[in-house]
Amino acid sequence: MKTQLLAATAVALIGLGPLGVAQAQPAAQKPTPAQAKAFIDEAEAQLEALSLYVAKSAWVRATYITEDTQWLEAKAVGEEKELAAQLAMQAARYDGVAVDPVTARKLKLLKLYLTLPAPDRAGAAAELARLESRLDSTYSTGKFSYKGAPITLNDAEEIMRESRDPAELKAVWEGWRTVSPPMRADYAQLVALANEGAAGLGYKDAGVLWRDKYDMDPDAFAGEADRLWSQVEPFYKNLHCYVRARLNDRYGDAVQPRTGPIRADLTGNMWAQSWGNIYDVVAPAEVRSSYDLDELLVKAGYDPTRMVKTGEAFYSSLGLAPLPQTFWERSMITRPEDREVVCHASAWNLDGKDDIRIKMCTRVNGEDFFTVHHELGHNYYQRAYADQPYLFKGGANDGFHEAIGDFAALSSLTPTYLQQIGLLETTPGEAEDIPFLLKTALDKIAFLPFGLMVDKWRWQVFAGEVTPETYNEAWWALRTQYQGITPPGPRPADAFDPGAKYHIPGNTPYMRYFLAHIYQFQFHQAACAQAGWQGPLHRCSVYDQAEMGAKFNAMMEMGQSKPWPDALEAFTGQRQTDASAVAAYFAPLNTWLTQQNQGEQCGW
Repeated sequence: MKTQLLAATAVALIGLGPLGVAQAQPAAQKPTPAQAKAFIDEAEAQLEALSLYVAKSAWVRATYITEDTQWLEAKAVGEEKELAAQLAMQAARYDGVAVDPVTARKLKLLKLYLTLPAPDRAGAAAELARLESRLDSTYSTGKFSYKGAPITLNDAEEIMRESRDPAELKAVWEGWRTVSPPMRADYAQLVALANEGAAGLGYKDAGVLWRDKYDMDPDAFAGEADRLWSQVEPFYKNLHCYVRARLNDRYGDAVQPRTGPIRADLTGNMWAQSWGNIYDVVAPAEVRSSYDLDELLVKAGYDPTRMVKTGEAFYSSLGLAPLPQTFWERSMITRPEDREVVCHASAWNLDGKDDIRIKMCTRVNGEDFFTVHHELGHNYYQRAYADQPYLFKGGANDGFHEAIGDFAALSSLTPTYLQQIGLLETTPGEAEDIPFLLKTALDKIAFLPFGLMVDKWRWQVFAGEVTPETYNEAWWALRTQYQGITPPGPRPADAFDPGAKYHIPGNTPYMRYFLAHIYQFQFHQAACAQAGWQGPLHRCSVYDQAEMGAKFNAMMEMGQSKPWPDALEAFTGQRQTDASAVAAYFAPLNTWLTQQNQGEQCGW
């Protein structure tokens, strides 16, 4: 959860009327650079002034879901949206004015401030905020009946993780998707409002606005995403081919054919976005991993708090200051038993300074061990750029924010790191590289096409190419095209399967995760080189590398003050996103998969 949570409410702004509406300017009077700077300085101050109000409203609703907290959050966010929409439209008055580079960047960021901009008309911002809060809460409080009892998403995820019964997996997979059909009408209304708001800012639709956040032409960014996918697609298809064959070996042709798409519910994950939970099904027959991280954590007596303390120690080893005491007092580290909460893991900075927190329903297992390191990465990034001006308090782009934590988490899963922190006595030999890389690829590589297609779908929705009547059909067309995934059976006519993924009702752009799965390996490769690592890239841990940590923190301190290529270059020496580090990391596995797939009909 990034600094988008740091929102605003209305206070007086120099140059604005009593209701925050810009005073009329004579038509022939062109604003001066000095007026542009004065405007952005005051707008920035206004956005920051009461940001804590909205952030705390959001935190309370996320950690204590009731009708009242939903109302409070919707009111606060509605005020933010109304103000931000007005300021964004006023910023457009300064288009073409010869301002200094800092002011120019702030004006651009102000126009892009909201993920879903509200139309500039009475009541629209409040309505958009109500829809957002209702969608998020509908998802987060969703339950369905299984074996005669209501179960939550957390319960369902555990079944998906552990069960190897196709009938049970199908029932749970379909059960969770009964939660989302009631969201479809609200989602369609939200799309219409967001598009209207984007049009008011000069964008064709909200999808174009989203793509304009990457310091390049929106169409060029769409092409850049396709270029990156082309770099990793062959490896993904190699992995898909291998996993499909092992699923066929396990379940037979009647459940999982040896050709064509993979049945989504057999992947061990509710959304088939990562496949690591079925490692036992697809593990190499000739060599087994000598340890299981879940078992190591339990054996060592870890509890959720110790998981987080271990993550903190990783960042401290890079020379970064410990987390403040308020982090431990105010974070939600485990799921409360007495109320409804949003369990989706997120990291928050509520005051733009030191009030950093995480919100997790942490379990003691390898997946959450990784997630802890990831979420803390957000917090350390938020703290690093805390001294930047308000509009520069953000990641170089949203992919950076996700990649920072994943970069740290790459080290956290290596046997090298597990030995460094005492979870392993010795690191396994080279013979275990394939099991380790396969486990990693089942999460990292399997995710890539999903990370790409979620926003591909939303771009089509925003553009009007996909209508509410075809939401589900288009969703599965893209999932099959990019992932080679299919549902376990026919979908009902009222299905709204996109809504069963948090980031759709939660209105969180998803391209950041696709980019992060590229950046993290680019960061990792650069960091290991700086640390003088001589071994295979996949065995490198940057734990206890303070000199590298100082350079890393210097990049984080830049926040959003410079275009992302500047930030990338500051740490890696490169100015272009490049997936070659992914290939380097997984090279031994890709060779091995090619050998295993001989005689198979790959593709779908």
